Amino acid sequence: MPAGQVWRIEQGYLPAAAGDVGVLEGRLRRIEHADGSIEHIHTVKSGLGLVREEVERTLDATTFEREWPRTAGRRLSKVRTRIAHGDRTWEIDRFLTVPVVLAECELPSPDAELPIPPWLAPWIEREVTHEPAFRNSELARRAGLLPGDTMSAPP
Repeated sequence: MPAGQVWRIEQGYLPAAAGDVGVLEGRLRRIEHADGSIEHIHTVKSGLGLVREEVERTLDATTFEREWPRTAGRRLSKVRTRIAHGDRTWEIDRFLTVPVVLAECELPSPDAELPIPPWLAPWIEREVTHEPAFRNSELARRAGLLPGDTMSAPP
């Protein structure tokens, strides 16, 4: 696999609002970049399926720490490697809280072609885009059923 940017990510999902049927998803994310800088992001996703809208805003560390406990039981840790390939960027996520590795690439449109890079092709077992069990929020929920669901620095 080619070299890329490596991020360590702690991610937690906020509880759904009363009456929400899963169309809105709120997430808090702490990203440690390779240079040691830390970024805190609040994301709200709307919609279901392949095309979803995301709205992100940066949080200060104090606000993140105040809100993080609300994600208890819905957290995951992962190491993300971002690799540029042509005009696209692939994100390879190795989850530390569940035994899963996922590769994804944002597309400019739902019908855009996505050739799999030769360095990635041998590692792909199957396409999981339309499998709800592989959504990060579901992986976080499953990880929350395991012991040790606390924010900690990844190894």
